[in-house]
Amino acid sequence: MRLRYCAVSLLCLAAANAGAQAKSGQPGKSPELRIDYTKETLPNGLTVVYHVDHSTPVAAVLLWYNVGSKMEQPGKTGFAHLFEHMMFKGSKNVADGQHWALLEAAGGRAGADINGTTSWDRTNYFEQIPSNQLELALWLESDRMGTLTETLTQEKLDNQREVVKNERRQSVDNQPYGTWVEKTEELLFPDNHPYHHSVIGSMTDLSNASVADVRSFFKTYYAPNNAVLVVAGDIDVPQAKAMVRKYFGPIPRGPVAPPLANMRVPANVGHEQRLVVQDAQAPAPAIYVAYRVQSAKSPEAPAISLLGDIMGGGRSSRLYDALVRRQQVATNVAGFNFGLADGADMLVFTATGKPGSNPDSLEKALLAELAGVSSFTQPELDRARASERFAFVDGLQTTGGFGGRADRLAEGWTFFHDPNHVNKVLGEFDRVTLAQLNAVGRDRLVPTNRSILVYVPAKKTAQTSSTRTP
Repeated sequence: MRLRYCAVSLLCLAAANAGAQAKSGQPGKSPELRIDYTKETLPNGLTVVYHVDHSTPVAAVLLWYNVGSKMEQPGKTGFAHLFEHMMFKGSKNVADGQHWALLEAAGGRAGADINGTTSWDRTNYFEQIPSNQLELALWLESDRMGTLTETLTQEKLDNQREVVKNERRQSVDNQPYGTWVEKTEELLFPDNHPYHHSVIGSMTDLSNASVADVRSFFKTYYAPNNAVLVVAGDIDVPQAKAMVRKYFGPIPRGPVAPPLANMRVPANVGHEQRLVVQDAQAPAPAIYVAYRVQSAKSPEAPAISLLGDIMGGGRSSRLYDALVRRQQVATNVAGFNFGLADGADMLVFTATGKPGSNPDSLEKALLAELAGVSSFTQPELDRARASERFAFVDGLQTTGGFGGRADRLAEGWTFFHDPNHVNKVLGEFDRVTLAQLNAVGRDRLVPTNRSILVYVPAKKTAQTSSTRTP
């Protein structure tokens, strides 16, 4: 079955197969999943992937640049995310603010259809527009890839630097539990490791960023030979290829990006770390327990995702049943991994207590459940596998956007040098065995490989503080 002909039917097949698997207690065979594509590489090094879906008159243009916060140098954190903002501030032929305006006038929606995101491992930009506006989207992306630094000014940098600082204040510094990701990275990764610092960066580094710094960052990483372009949806491939060559072909190849810093870390941290955070924004205590696990590119990655689902993925998870339903010491729980691509990843389990409750009791209950992570059962594995399969196929119902077909094709090329990776994911989940799942829990989810963050509500007049136990 081809997804482009019957996306909804494929989703139903995935659900039906998952149901049959759960009843039988055995891994079922995945429904046939095939995202068709063609690929070419332009003389300047730009990789282009084309995917056809004529089911709706919509086209998606998506660019993944192989740059994220892991490429940043000490003292220059937050540059990848800052530059994501700078990319919307105009280029040689597009005035400041016109990127959004032109696409919205053509039928796109800001945020949902037009946006950019930054992670530890990559930065992406995407537009989803009526298919008769494909040329506009390609021209806009090519113009800022090729000419953005020609219009870069101190005023634009100062403006967007303040926007990013305010974003940090809102999402991290003044958000209940907002610092937990940053603190977890600092605990699980050594000081000099590329994952030690947050994507958004520090206020000091953002303040020190200069126009020269930003221009150098752009020239190093925002080059066609460091990117993959996906054109997907209701397209005519020969016509789309002609447009891509017209607009992106003249952009010169950039320098070879510097090699990635050493990402390797020991399999286990080697000791338990515990940090108590007095949080004036927190309405209730919360516990975050994180483990260092294999990276998203490792063979163990599917088992790690499934383990997170079993322990904290929804109302059927172990943590929900124990802490919310039976013991009633938590109001919500979660379990998930970040999907970091190189060296190691973070697998996190969280529990939020009731207002006024004892954080020590909540922590004790959470750790007690995590002590049983090498005793999984086949029904638990089957349910988690069905959930992962459904979520993955459900995401593929969209052409663009996070988890859509264009996004998955770009992900495959950037991380695996293989757009066809999208067609392998379901099989990778199917091949996870109970023995493998229990081995991950037994080897990695141990006290000497974890960090524990305890967030304690503090009076708003009190100064936020923290104490650390090595």
